[in-house]
Amino acid sequence: MQKYLTGLLGWVDDRFPLTANWKAHLSEYYAPKNFNFWYFFGSLALLVLVLQIVTGIFLTMNYKPDAELAFASVEYIMRDVSWGWLIRYMHSTGASMFFVVVYLHMFRGLIYGSYRNPRELIWLFGVGIFLALMGEAFFGYLLPWGQMSYWGAQVIINLFTSIPFVGPDISLWLRGDYMVSDATLNRFFAFHVIALPLVLLGLVAAHIIALHEVGSNNPDGVEIKKHKDPETGIPLDGIPFHPYYTVKDIVGVSVFLIVFSAIIFFAPEMGGYFLEANNFIPADPLKTPAHIAPVWYFTPYYSILRAVPPIMNSQFPGVAAMGLSVVIFALLPWLDRSPVKSIRYRGPIYKVWLALFVVSFLILGYLGTEPSNVWGVFDPSTFIVGGADRATVVARIFTAVYFLFFILMPWYTSIDKTKPVPERVTG
Repeated sequence: MQKYLTGLLGWVDDRFPLTANWKAHLSEYYAPKNFNFWYFFGSLALLVLVLQIVTGIFLTMNYKPDAELAFASVEYIMRDVSWGWLIRYMHSTGASMFFVVVYLHMFRGLIYGSYRNPRELIWLFGVGIFLALMGEAFFGYLLPWGQMSYWGAQVIINLFTSIPFVGPDISLWLRGDYMVSDATLNRFFAFHVIALPLVLLGLVAAHIIALHEVGSNNPDGVEIKKHKDPETGIPLDGIPFHPYYTVKDIVGVSVFLIVFSAIIFFAPEMGGYFLEANNFIPADPLKTPAHIAPVWYFTPYYSILRAVPPIMNSQFPGVAAMGLSVVIFALLPWLDRSPVKSIRYRGPIYKVWLALFVVSFLILGYLGTEPSNVWGVFDPSTFIVGGADRATVVARIFTAVYFLFFILMPWYTSIDKTKPVPERVTG
């Protein structure tokens, strides 16, 4: 049997570089030996992507992209399709968990400088993945055709009309009609099921190929390729990704699946953050929900949109700020002027600014889930500050902190005191 399997493998290798790719990307790809738990989230993001694609395929087998039938088809999946409720909850929970692991993956890049030379292109591909993921989530959010799906899409699409010159045409093209309708649902279905998944898969492949070309970063920010065994050419501080990190990643996957399963079976709505109550009501173009808010993973950017005041009754400044708050991540490799990469050897200034950035992100995320006058509902006259309620004022303060983290980065990273970086990884 071994003889036949070896022969079959040789036959395949003559026609397809199976063994060569296995060696290049797993068994002979040498990763730093000092990876910690922060390095789980890249592989977890890949796992969730696979889960979303597989569950999405099963959902499309019974989903009807029709304004008259979409909501009922989701109810049919939940109630009548064998294990349909599980597949739907896996997909809805997976959407939120995707953003959880991606945000933690990006935070890992911020603390260890994974966007620095020579990994700028890896980071840019990663930002592209993030943008495509946001688009994928937005287009998929309309498909259940519930109240929040419908009105959330209505609000976001209408924001594009504030873009000078081309805004109204972009909004009309996205809707396919003069209001969110069946044509919009069909367009969003095509984007969600075909177009953006292809873009995501291409960007993920490019991200991994670029990573394996220059090598992985590590918690010390030391380039392991600088110190190789003179005879074998193997990095002295590197170990094969397989089996060492494939086994280690199984631990992270196991913990993740426990949490993932607990949410699916015990709290799939997660108190309204993963699935809102209004989305269990069929879309009604004649009845607006009392409070329209995006899903939690969009709320920091929604807060930034609301925090920026309109100019001449135009929401364009807020829309521009919201877009810039996402795209600005792509500039990090050129904004950071520190002589070191890892937070282990950075000074207190960067650590303080990073902490302020995280706090601002979390507070903006919370404020985005609440009505803008949430703190003024009992006595508005007490809570007015310069024409804006306190929640809006707080959102403006933390929006400023959010952007100052990036804008001032060339200055505070260049003056920050740093520690000497070791020649070899410290373990």
